[in-house]
Amino acid sequence: MTTAPLADRLDGLLFFPVTAFGPDGSVDLDTFRAHVRAGVEAGAAAVFACCGTGEFHALTPEEFHSCVAAAVEETAGRVPVVAGTGYGTALAIRYARLAAEAGADGLLAMPPYLVVPDQAGLLRHYTELAAATPLDVIVYQRDNAVLTPATAVALARTDGVVGLKDGLGDLDLMQRIVSAVRSEGLDLLYFNGLPTAELTGPAYRALGVHLYSSAVFCFAPDLALAFHRALASGDEPTVRRLIDGFYRPLVELRSQGRGYAVSLVKAAVRMGGLDVGPVRPPLSEPAPAHLDALARLLDDGRALLKETGA
Repeated sequence: MTTAPLADRLDGLLFFPVTAFGPDGSVDLDTFRAHVRAGVEAGAAAVFACCGTGEFHALTPEEFHSCVAAAVEETAGRVPVVAGTGYGTALAIRYARLAAEAGADGLLAMPPYLVVPDQAGLLRHYTELAAATPLDVIVYQRDNAVLTPATAVALARTDGVVGLKDGLGDLDLMQRIVSAVRSEGLDLLYFNGLPTAELTGPAYRALGVHLYSSAVFCFAPDLALAFHRALASGDEPTVRRLIDGFYRPLVELRSQGRGYAVSLVKAAVRMGGLDVGPVRPPLSEPAPAHLDALARLLDDGRALLKETGA
């Protein structure tokens, strides 16, 4: 495994695989491995295992360790593996240690469970997590974990905290965070972490945020990579066509059901021929009409690729 810092290795399209479950509801490691392997072979720049799309909330510690270890084995050092962690501080540290044991390269620290902490509490949570693990930590801002610029600066000064993934979508706040950290002569890696990040990709790039997580890569890497190439190269006509003809309708479909940021993605992976099973409760499967709409949308997206030659 490479010894290069995680921050130096994250450059490209970030893959957040789903976690596969078998007919009896248990983790299907063979199918999960196939999913990870296909993503890396398709061109993923990193694998973020057992995070939001991977149903971190639904995994036991033992299942989490097995999945992270499988992802590490399948990537074989070709790209970094970042594992999710979360809940309260004690459990977040436990999952962090399991991830380190499994060979992960870093952590995505999801919001603390249930409580709505103040800034001092958030800072203490992340600094204690970072101090307890040798792995680099990316903080995931969303829901009940929203940072002020001053807290972001404090985290940028914290050993082991290397990045901030934004799942909130407040561009004004992100601009102030980026500016405050930069003004102190500090640095963080910033990620667009909205559920369908491509839709807001152009807006985040204007802030200097070039990295993003792509749920679409899970089930349509051809579409995800074509969009990523167009965005990175400044091919605005292709970016607009893919947003208008695929990504905006996908976001509108995703908004039709609770938990569709995960269950709709998993359904699309199954449509592609890999049986990753259903989501675990408390999530539920998409409605049949929405699955039909998803299939049509995928056809439309691929037709756009042919038209644009992307």
